[in-house]
Amino acid sequence: MAWYDEAVFYHIYPLGLTGAPKQNSYGEPEHRLNTLIPWISHIKEIGCSAIYIGPLFESVGHGYETTDYKKLDSRLGTNEDLTRFVAECHEQGIKVILDGVFNHTGRDFFAFQDIKKNRENSQYKDWYCNVNFWGNNSFNDGFSYENWGGYDLLVKLNQHNPAVKDYICDVIRFWVSEFDIDGIRLDAADVLDFNYMQALRQTANEVKPDFWLMGEVIHGDYTRWVNEGTLHSVTNYNLHKALYSGHNDHNYFEIAHTVKRLYGMGGNRPDGLKLYNFVDNHDVERIYTKLNNKAHFTPVHILLYTLPGVPSVYYGSEFGIEGRKERFSDDSLRPMLSLSDYADAVKKNSFTQLIAALGAVRQNTKALSYGDYNELMLTNRQYAFSRNYNGESVVVTVNNDDSDFTMNVPVGNAAEYIGALSGERTSVNGGRITVNVKANSGEIWVPVSGDSGNNMQDAGFSGLDVKDAAAEASHVEKKANEAVEKEAFEEKTPEKKTVQAKAAAEKADTTKASQKETAVEASENKESVQSLSKQSTAPTGGSTTKDAVYEEAFEKGKIAGLQEAILAIMGKNGPITDQMRKDVMDNVYHDSLINWIKSF
Repeated sequence: MAWYDEAVFYHIYPLGLTGAPKQNSYGEPEHRLNTLIPWISHIKEIGCSAIYIGPLFESVGHGYETTDYKKLDSRLGTNEDLTRFVAECHEQGIKVILDGVFNHTGRDFFAFQDIKKNRENSQYKDWYCNVNFWGNNSFNDGFSYENWGGYDLLVKLNQHNPAVKDYICDVIRFWVSEFDIDGIRLDAADVLDFNYMQALRQTANEVKPDFWLMGEVIHGDYTRWVNEGTLHSVTNYNLHKALYSGHNDHNYFEIAHTVKRLYGMGGNRPDGLKLYNFVDNHDVERIYTKLNNKAHFTPVHILLYTLPGVPSVYYGSEFGIEGRKERFSDDSLRPMLSLSDYADAVKKNSFTQLIAALGAVRQNTKALSYGDYNELMLTNRQYAFSRNYNGESVVVTVNNDDSDFTMNVPVGNAAEYIGALSGERTSVNGGRITVNVKANSGEIWVPVSGDSGNNMQDAGFSGLDVKDAAAEASHVEKKANEAVEKEAFEEKTPEKKTVQAKAAAEKADTTKASQKETAVEASENKESVQSLSKQSTAPTGGSTTKDAVYEEAFEKGKIAGLQEAILAIMGKNGPITDQMRKDVMDNVYHDSLINWIKSF
C-alpha cells in the first residue's frame, strides 16, 4: 500500500489561480505562488491529501512551452517560494505532484536557442525531432523541425536521444532534491515514447520511495501505460465523459459499462488499474457547466469518490463555479480566485459541504480505496454497487431521477448500515437493505459494526442547494473579465511581448485543449442507450445476453463519435458537401475512421 492508493487530489493551474499575466516578460520575480499557501489548509479541510499543481516552470505563456525546467516561472516567484510551498504542504500532510512537460519545449529553451545560433554546428541539433536546415518555419529561422499540435511554439523533443533522456531524468532528480516533491504528472503521455517513459520510471523508483508517476492519456488500452515498467496511473478520460453524459442522458448504463470495461482491463482486481478520476480539469468545461440538471452535481461526485480509482477535484469546482470553453480562450476554465471570497464555504456553500463530506468518507472508508467492485442494480436512472474489503461491504446508491426511488440491494454480514452522508440507519433483512434514495442524489452505506462504521460520523450534508450557483458563476466571470482587461492594458507597455506572440501562444493553448476534447468525444460513446432499461436489472453482474447488448450499443456509439469528430475536423479545412457528409455517416470509409483515431 502506498500513499497514492488512498489519495484524494486537488488540481491547481497556478498561472490561472494566481492571476498571472498571460505573457512572461522574464522580469523580476512576482511572488504569486506565496498567495496559494492559505489554500493548503482549505485543501486539507475538504478532505484532499495531495495536490497536483502545474505547469510551474519558466515558460513563454500558458506554461507548456518550457523555457527552463529548473527555474520557477518568474510570474509565480522563485525556487525558494516553491520549496517553501511544498514544505508547508508536507507540514499539513499534503503530498505534492508537479506537471512534467517532457514531450516538447518552448523556443526560448537553451538547446533550441543554441540551434538558432550555431545551426549545423550546434551540439543540440539532435535534441529535437527532424531538424532540417534546408527547410524553414513560421518564425523564419531558416530551418524546420517537428512541432507538437501543428504549432512551432512547441518544439518536439527527440525522446530517442540518450542525451535528452539523461537531461530529463536529471530534471526529475533536481525537482526531488530541490523541492522534495512526491511525484510527477506527465503531460501528453499518450504521445511519449515507451522507452522514454521506462527511463523516467526507473528514475522515479530511485529518487524516493513511493514516488508517483501519472500520465495524461486520452483513450486506448490504459494498461499499455499503467504497469510496473512505465506509469502508476493515467487520466481516466473514459470515466470523465461517462459521468457527465450518463447523467445528462439519464443513462447509468453508459457509466456502469465504462466502469465494468475499465475494471476488466485491470484484471477485475481492485489493485489492477488505479486510474486518476476527475469530472473537470484545466482543459475541459467545469462539471457544473456540463450538467443539464445542476442537481446532478451530487450523484456525479458521489460516483467520483466511490468508483474504483483515485479521485481529483479541480480548484474552484468545490464551490460550484462554472467555466465554459470558448473558441479562442480557456480563461473561463482557469480563473483567478480569491480564497477570501469563499470564507466558511464548508459551512455556507452546499457544493463545498458535499465535497468535504465525501472527503471525510473517503478517508474513513478503506473499502473505497482498496475494495473490489460489484454491480448490484442498474437501470437508466438508478445504480448501485458494492466495494468489498477485509470482510466489509460498502454499498453505494445513486439516483438521477427527479423522484425518490426505493432500492432493495444485497449487503454484507452486518446487522445494520449507516448512510455516511445523512447519518440515516437501516437494518439488514435477509442479507439485503431497503433504502430510499432521494431524487438526484445518492448515499454511501457502511456497516455500523465495521471499521468504517465505527469511524463514521454524520457528515451533516443535507442536500444540494443550487440557488447560489448563478451568483458564483457571475463572480468567476467578473474575475476572468478583469484579468483579461488588465492584461490588455499591460500589453500596451513596451516591456511586454508583442500582441502577435500573445495571440500565437493563446492559439497553441486552445488547440492543445481542443485536441484533447475532440479525442475524448471521438473515442467514447456518443449515443444514448436508454433502451437498455428494458434489459435485466437483477442485482448481479448481468447475463451474457445483457453484456452482448452493452457491447453492441457501445460499438455503435463509438462509430458515431468517430463520425462526428471526422466531420468536425473536415469542417476546419473547408466547407463540407452533402456527399462528403453522406460518405462519413454511411460509414463508407470505416477503416479510415479507425486509423484516424488511432493516430492520436
